[in-house]
Amino acid sequence: MEHTSGHSHIPRRHERLFHSPSLGPENALSYWWKTVHPLRVMWNFTWIYAARYCPSLAIKRNLLRLTGMKVGQHVSVGLAVVFDIFFPELITIGDNTIIGYNTVVLAHEFTVNEWRKGPVIIGRNVSIGANCTILPGVIIGDGATVSAMSLVNRDVPPGAFVGGVPARELVGAKKEAP
Repeated sequence: MEHTSGHSHIPRRHERLFHSPSLGPENALSYWWKTVHPLRVMWNFTWIYAARYCPSLAIKRNLLRLTGMKVGQHVSVGLAVVFDIFFPELITIGDNTIIGYNTVVLAHEFTVNEWRKGPVIIGRNVSIGANCTILPGVIIGDGATVSAMSLVNRDVPPGAFVGGVPARELVGAKKEAP
């Protein structure tokens, strides 16, 4: 699904990530408080979890913007969606996009030996089904559709219809007319 256009190189997801070794002898998550200030995490947690169960889409958008997320007009975020509490400012959601129930959007990942962070860009008029996971560094192009229960670990081209674990283009799938 990742692509290059012409001779210019579009960085792959992994290349868009900032990489850092664990900041001590234990696993990298043990030192999360060295990567982002704990008060900032508390601030982000408060607004993201208030938005998670807020029934008003307009209020939900405004709560998410308090964290530094870039949320377009008419974005609809479903019930129980969770956004990255460490780096929500790295998440951009384009106008008129829908993010389905219980989806997780991450801008960071911790492993035993390192931690990584990177931007997540979700384009305009994108439909993301329920129970999806979107990893850091991913770009989902305008007009794309992500099927429910998908793991998006690489870029999704504009207008594509993807699904699965990991997500891949679904051949022969027809998108519904808007």
